[in-house]
Amino acid sequence: MQQPTDFSSLLQLAQSPAGQQLIALLQRNGGGTLQEAISKASAGDYTQAQKTISALLDTPEAKELLQQLGGSK
Repeated sequence: MQQPTDFSSLLQLAQSPAGQQLIALLQRNGGGTLQEAISKASAGDYTQAQKTISALLDTPEAKELLQQLGGSK
């Protein structure tokens, strides 16, 4: 996972409808795991954050939302 270089772009993605749905999905399906990933990313350990969250993102619903986010760049 690359370190975000433009926080405003990241914030826009997170605030988009697909971003909000993805956040809700992650909180619902693995809130503790999501918090762990956020903590690791906040500490600068992006590789471990990615590993922590990858299983949560490997669902059909999450993949669809990620695809929507990718198209909204």
